[in-house]
Amino acid sequence: MTRLIEQAFDLAKQRFAAIGVDVEAAMQQLDTLPVSMHCWQGDDVRGFENPQGTLTGGIQATGNYPGRARSAEELRADLDMAMSLIPGAKRLNLHAIYLDSDEPVDRDAIKPEHFSRWVSWAKQHQIGLDFNPTCFSHPLSADGFTLAHADDAIRQFWIDHCKASRKISAYFGEQLGTPSVMNIWVPDGMKDLTVDRMAPRQRLLAALDEIISEKLNPQHHIDAVESKLFGIGAESYTVGSNEFYFGYATSRQTALTLDAGHFHPTETISDKISTAMLYVPRLLLHVSRPVRWDSDHVVILDDETQAIASEIVRQQLFDKVHIGLDFFDASINRIAAWVIGTRNAKKALLRALLEPTAQLRQLEVQGDFTSRLALLEEQKSLPWQAVWEAWCLRHDVPADASWLTKVRDYEQQILSQR
Repeated sequence: MTRLIEQAFDLAKQRFAAIGVDVEAAMQQLDTLPVSMHCWQGDDVRGFENPQGTLTGGIQATGNYPGRARSAEELRADLDMAMSLIPGAKRLNLHAIYLDSDEPVDRDAIKPEHFSRWVSWAKQHQIGLDFNPTCFSHPLSADGFTLAHADDAIRQFWIDHCKASRKISAYFGEQLGTPSVMNIWVPDGMKDLTVDRMAPRQRLLAALDEIISEKLNPQHHIDAVESKLFGIGAESYTVGSNEFYFGYATSRQTALTLDAGHFHPTETISDKISTAMLYVPRLLLHVSRPVRWDSDHVVILDDETQAIASEIVRQQLFDKVHIGLDFFDASINRIAAWVIGTRNAKKALLRALLEPTAQLRQLEVQGDFTSRLALLEEQKSLPWQAVWEAWCLRHDVPADASWLTKVRDYEQQILSQR
C-alpha cells in the first residue's frame, strides 16, 4: 500500500508541476496551518461544572450515541485518540465549562489553576489552546440575557466571568508559547417583538469595553467577538448582530469571528473574509456545516468549506486568520466526528494550496476569463488525493478510511464501557 501511494504521489507531483504548482512547497505550508479542534464535540457541550445540567442559550445537541466523555480525563483520552488519526498541526479550543477542578467553582471565579491539567496535556502534545467564556447554561443566563442584561449585578457577573476568562487565555499563551484566541459569544436576545433594541446594545457595548479594558500581551492573548443572526428563543432580536460586532471589531481592533452557520441561509462566510480583512486585524473562523441554518453538522468537503480554505490561501492570510471548528453531533461516534471534520478541513486547505493561483490571477488581470474558468475546472480533476495520502504517511496517520477501524476498536474497548 505504501509503495502504491508513493508511486501515485510521484506522478501527482509531475501533473501539478505541469501547471506550475510546487507540491512539496504546498505540503510544507500545510504543515504550518493548525486547525483548532473544539472540545465540545466530545461531550455534547455539557462541560464539567454540572455534567447533568440542561443546555440553554439556543444550544442543542441531538442524539444519544454511547460513549460521551463524562470527565476531563475521559475527554483528553478521546482527544488523544482523535488526534492520532489527524495529520498535521492541531490546536484545542476549550470552553470555560471544561475546567478541571476538584472543587466547584462559579464562572466569575475561574482561574488559570483550574485549567493547569489542560496546559500540561497541551505541552505533552506540543499544541496550543484557545478559549471561550461560557455565557449560557447557567442560572444567571436563564432569561436569555448576559452581558446585555438590564440588571447591573447579573451583567457584572458575566463581565467578571469574561475578565477571568481573558486571564486564563493569556495563561495558555504564556505557558504554551502561542497566542490563545479567546472568542466571546453571548446568546442575548428576545423571542418576540422587541420595542427597545438600542438599550441592550448600549449595555453590551459598555460591557465589552470593560472586559477588554486591561491590555494583555498580544503574544499571549487575542480577543475575538462573534455575531449571530438569531437563536432558539431569540428569533426576533439578537443583541450581538453582525452589524454590531463588525462595528465593534473595527472600532476596537479586536479579531472578528465568522461562523459558517450564523448568517442567513443564502449567505456564506467565504465571501466576507476579504471584506473583513480590510478593517480588522484578525479573523477567527468557526468552520461548520449549517444544513438547516445553524445546525452545526460535521464538516464535510463541500463547496463552502473549500471556498473558505481557498480564500485563506488566495489572499495569503496564514498569519491573520485562525481556523477553528464548531460542530457537535451526538447521533454518531463523537471521535469519528472529530476525525471526519478535521481531516476535511485540512483536505480543503491542501486543495487550495495545490491551486495554480498565480496563473489564475494573471489570467484574471489579462481579462482572459475563458481560460480562467477552464483552468479552475480542469485543475479540480488533478490527483490531489495522491498528495493527501502521501502527506498522511509523512505524519504517520492512516491515509484512507482505515482510521475508522481504530475508532471502532476504541469504541468497543473504551466508549462502550461508559
